[in-house]
Amino acid sequence: MAKDKYRSFLHDEPESVQWRHGGPPTYDEVNKLFEEGRTKEWPEGSLEETVQNAIKSWEMELSHKTRLQDFKTINPDKFKLFVNGREGLSGEETLRLGSYNALLQSSLPEELKPYKADEETFESSHEAFRSALPRGFAWEVIKVYSGPPEIAFKFRHWGFFEGHFKGHAPTGNMVQFYGLGTVKVDDSLKVEEVEIYYDPAEMLGGLLSGKNTNHTIEDDIDGTKTSAPSQKCPFSK
Repeated sequence: MAKDKYRSFLHDEPESVQWRHGGPPTYDEVNKLFEEGRTKEWPEGSLEETVQNAIKSWEMELSHKTRLQDFKTINPDKFKLFVNGREGLSGEETLRLGSYNALLQSSLPEELKPYKADEETFESSHEAFRSALPRGFAWEVIKVYSGPPEIAFKFRHWGFFEGHFKGHAPTGNMVQFYGLGTVKVDDSLKVEEVEIYYDPAEMLGGLLSGKNTNHTIEDDIDGTKTSAPSQKCPFSK
């Protein structure tokens, strides 16, 4: 198997590493999506490329390794993830929740949440987005504002809505969002803190724009339109 160009810790791992799906993943499809859709191509060895590949490697470990002790990208004793100013999550908490649930926690009232992270598991959240974005969810660095030990950057995340998402039919359209992040590293360049700011509505809006196949519209007796579910709405409990 050819080595991944963007994830340095994907190969030559010891046999003791515990992978979520039995072995290291392959990123051929999302790498193709990334190379075809990126807006920046950074010089080899540049700070921008280094930051971009480091974040890709961390995301790979978070999604595919089951034990924090096997991570090479972070300092597990100090690691914290902060999203949109919310309380920080430890490494173990982030690993338990998964990246999607960690990024999509919300203080909205339950009835207004388009995605209920607290009702999703690691597995169900990844399956939902993997199904909706079958070619993957590509990620690129747009700009780096400062170097280590506190790295600040702007990023872009994108994919194509080509599979169902929570009862919503695919549109084939691009789903993307931009955000800002900071990464604090120690002397060995292992991550101690990640802080992300972005608008979740940019991502979820695209995924909820397809026709809701769980609902039909019927005329009421008085001529008004009412929504009558053909089956239970995936957001109701």
